[in-house]
Parts: sequence; structure tokens; C-alpha cells
Amino acid sequence: VQLQASGGGLVQAGGSLRLSCAASGRTLNLYRMGWFRQAPGKEREFVAVIRWNDAITDYRESVRGRFTISRDNAKNTVYLQMSSLLPEDTAVYYCAAQNYGDSYYAYWGQGTQVTVSS
Repeated sequence: VQLQASGGGLVQAGGSLRLSCAASGRTLNLYRMGWFRQAPGKEREFVAVIRWNDAITDYRESVRGRFTISRDNAKNTVYLQMSSLLPEDTAVYYCAAQNYGDSYYAYWGQGTQVTVSS
């Protein structure tokens, strides 16, 4: 599975951005896809996840109500709609995919920079 993330950029606090992550290759066994982020000097952290078959979602608490993860099965693409952005949301955002039978996210995108100015 190959993942291509896009949609990052520079936005003012309170603004919105939508990230996209297109999956290609062997995608028939997808279990779930997630978004993670890593700020400078910090460890990578979970942001949101969506289960591929039934679209069940989960979020880290600090983004719940501001971010929405969704997927388009026909396009093999997952989205992260980010609203009411805060400077502390600044990070490189990565999408990741987990297949059925795997206990971890085996596939990662290249990352896209999101910068929120105050």
C-alpha cells in the first residue's frame, strides 16, 4: 500500500484546512486509516482514525469537535477536515494504514506540513 498525503499549508488561527491521503496498491485488505502528527521536538501522536468498512471514528481529545476524519471508499482516500485551528496544531501530519491481520500501522505517507500562525 502506498499513501500520498496532501493539503497542508499555512493558515491563521481559527482557520481551516483539509488534508487528503490517497491509498494505492493492495488496498483490498484495509482495516483502518489514521492521521498522526509530529511537532518539532515532540513525539509523533495520534490524531484521528477511521475504520474502513463501517467508518467508525475516534479522535484525540484535543481535536475532538474541531477535526473530522472521513473516507471515500471509491477513491481509496481519507480526509481530515481541520477547523478552528490553533497554533498548537502546528506539526507535520502523516496518514497511515493498517491491514486486517496486522497489529500496527504498516504503511505511512510522506507527511504534510500544517502551520497555524497566531
